[in-house]
Amino acid sequence: MYILSERLTERNLVMNSLEQYIAAAEMIAKTFGHDCEVVLHDLTVPQSSVVYTVNNHVTGRKVGQSFNHLITEVLLSQNFTNDYSANYYFHTNDGRLIKSSTLLIRNQDKKIIGALCINVDTTRITENINWLSSLIPQNPDHTPIHHDQQENTSKTEHIQEIANDLIDKIIGNKPADELRRDEKVEMVRFMEQKGLFLIRGTIDRVAEMLNVSKVTVYSYIEEIKEKI
Repeated sequence: MYILSERLTERNLVMNSLEQYIAAAEMIAKTFGHDCEVVLHDLTVPQSSVVYTVNNHVTGRKVGQSFNHLITEVLLSQNFTNDYSANYYFHTNDGRLIKSSTLLIRNQDKKIIGALCINVDTTRITENINWLSSLIPQNPDHTPIHHDQQENTSKTEHIQEIANDLIDKIIGNKPADELRRDEKVEMVRFMEQKGLFLIRGTIDRVAEMLNVSKVTVYSYIEEIKEKI
């Protein structure tokens, strides 16, 4: 009973902290208009992290859903710095190109508790650019700038810290020996789907938390892939 009360208190504190970002979400959406979606995540509950959306017609994000691009486009991005990644791109299921930026939110104890994501549908902008470009002869091609990848130890440790915290939240406080095998497989399936295992050291962390061997975690992953 005490543990449940403690969890509810922690949850309320998180929600109180995140509520401060709702006005910012509304302001951003109104500033950039109908094609700008803003999504607020509570990362203390990764499996259902979305708690607020504005203009959610852009990507269809709904309250109660989980995060999609946090690992691959934010934590593992070369542009990830100071707890944010700006101007990365992804495609919706219907082929629209979305320009996105994500800011991680910390509490007073410097723990990651949430994320604020901005998603801009570039369709209208692209159509206008293409129309303007058609009026200008010999428009030069845009050449993307490639940056050399340099290993940054502190950045790697920072990313691993965030990933480990997500793993802890996904597995929760239930003792590993009380978890059924299917519960463990489902947790691993969620982490595999979200790209957590792309981060170095996460397999070891999951094995430790679930009180199984690394080989067992790999076998769960293979089992999951066979069912896809």
